[in-house]
Amino acid sequence: MNRTSKLRKLIEDPGIIVVPGVYDCISAICAEAAGFNVLFTSGFGISATQLGMPDYGLLTSTEMIASVDKIINAVTIPVVADIDTGYGNPLNVTRTIKDLISRGVSGVILEDQQWPKKCGHLEGKSIIAVEEHIQKIKAARDAAAGNDMIIIGRSDARAVSGLEDAIKRGHEYRRAGADIIFIEAPKSKDEMREIAISFKGTPLFANMVEGGKTPLMSADELEDIGFKIAVYPVSGLFASTRALTLCFKYLMENKTTLGFESDFSFKEFEKFIDIDKYKLFEKKYIS
Repeated sequence: MNRTSKLRKLIEDPGIIVVPGVYDCISAICAEAAGFNVLFTSGFGISATQLGMPDYGLLTSTEMIASVDKIINAVTIPVVADIDTGYGNPLNVTRTIKDLISRGVSGVILEDQQWPKKCGHLEGKSIIAVEEHIQKIKAARDAAAGNDMIIIGRSDARAVSGLEDAIKRGHEYRRAGADIIFIEAPKSKDEMREIAISFKGTPLFANMVEGGKTPLMSADELEDIGFKIAVYPVSGLFASTRALTLCFKYLMENKTTLGFESDFSFKEFEKFIDIDKYKLFEKKYIS
């Protein structure tokens, strides 16, 4: 069974899917080693780590696809890619989807913001007409014909035109061919429950951002409400940034890392990135 089929089976099987956000090969390898069976490439995280810039629509499609390609090659489990707005009109969406299928992406998130987009938990977002996004989802579905790629239809309308409009849009995106619906940035658990009730029988995606607009909830709680996928898109990014900050601060203050607590040694990290495999290649092919 290929990775895309595995993802579709996980969605069809009972139980919630807990998914970490990753932004580079090391974060992806860490997530797979921890036991996760699906990964999500965080546009927020990739923008921060590749550009040192906020999630303000500054990443190009080429940069995003290149980052996703590297991540897919570093792991063996299904990867869902954040592709923002698809980087243009339905023709651009078609090319983006085909490019990602060729890289082995198992699912995508396609949102209805105007370009340049912003992180869903930032202020000042704008959205396109519902009819325009319907055509993007239809284009994505057609481009993925024969591949079984999972398409997640995302609406950012909650912050612009209210929850009622966001829910209406979600139903339109479902009818257009989205497999999963993602209403971004609801502001309370009551709103989360309203979304779940409105989409009973439809797989739902929950975005859990520490310090974001939506209340942070456990996967068990989200499953009880009626969500199928619980994504924690920036948890690893925040944790690694904090760890790096503490390490470099200690080094600057002490002019040494002696005494700084770290769970990894050089040898342990070699094992983590599977250097033995490359030593065998070297032994086999290089005299």
